[in-house]
Amino acid sequence: MPALFVPSLARSALSRTLGRPRTAASSATALLHTTSTPSANVSPLIGTGPPPEPPVPSPEAVSAQSRVARRRRQAEMLRAARTFRDGSDKIKTVRKRFWEHTSVKEVDGLLQVFLDARPLRHPTTKEIVRLPRTKHALATALAIEWDQLSSAQDTTKAHLLPLTSLVCRALDIAADDARATPTIRPTALPLLLRYLDTDSVLCWAPEPEAALREPGASLREMQREAAEPLVSWLSQRVWPGARIEPVLDSDSIIPRRQDTATRVLVQQWAQGLDAWDFAGLERAIISGKSFLVAARLVSEWSSSAGVLPDGEVQSFTADEAARVANIEIDWQTQRWGEVEDTHDVEKQDIRRHYGSVVLLVSGSKE
Repeated sequence: MPALFVPSLARSALSRTLGRPRTAASSATALLHTTSTPSANVSPLIGTGPPPEPPVPSPEAVSAQSRVARRRRQAEMLRAARTFRDGSDKIKTVRKRFWEHTSVKEVDGLLQVFLDARPLRHPTTKEIVRLPRTKHALATALAIEWDQLSSAQDTTKAHLLPLTSLVCRALDIAADDARATPTIRPTALPLLLRYLDTDSVLCWAPEPEAALREPGASLREMQREAAEPLVSWLSQRVWPGARIEPVLDSDSIIPRRQDTATRVLVQQWAQGLDAWDFAGLERAIISGKSFLVAARLVSEWSSSAGVLPDGEVQSFTADEAARVANIEIDWQTQRWGEVEDTHDVEKQDIRRHYGSVVLLVSGSKE
């Protein structure tokens, strides 16, 4: 607001009222403001200097911290020394394998796998591994398995020697059968027969409701399509007269046992297998959780208990066996996706085990 000019007389009266003395400089005119004084705008102050110094620990705390740090350094040095020592030992003893070449030779009418000049031995009994002359493919695969090992330490890893463990299991069963009172087969067979009552091929999913049915074949239809030909083949060629029924249907959550006559028939068949076929049956059942798939695989490929007539080609391969045993898993993964390093690894692992069984039980005719 502009200032007002006030006459000198009025100004004198105002000065007396306020108790202010008159001066010569102010006798002429004076300015009078009618607006209030604005308040100051206070801006926040932001520090730009260095932060305050941290608190100084007490001497006792400094001593404790230094003691802990010293012990940690000592533990780290000890761990590093142990790692270096173990690594140097591995370099000396594990870097290279003790053989250069593997080969298969016939000795006294039996096949042996040689690591250079050393015959392959059983890891437990230390007996020489001897195979029948009819199993030349098995002996060759066994030699290839050992030729793929890169160090002596690999010989202690069971997952690198699946065929070797399977062959040694068959040799153990054969040696046990020769005793007066065998123990391996009588102990293993009841455990294997349990899979007949919980066979993965005979556990069928419930039929989906009409409102929830999706285009394409349902899981139950796929399971029946795979199981029915398998059951028919076994009932006609391996277990004549057997009645194989689904163990888990849509109206139950508890597996149903097969009838007694069927169980006796299956048990007698398994009891009559030789050591090689029994070991293959055991490995196939445990790998695929299916007694029927294992029985079909052994019966079709066995050189001693085979049921195929001369000239008929085997159609139930290791890949087909893996497909039948994994129908539910394949259906789930196609619907929801695979878990990396789980489903794909398990799929290849079961194919490897079934392939090992085919090599174990098959062979040329005498």
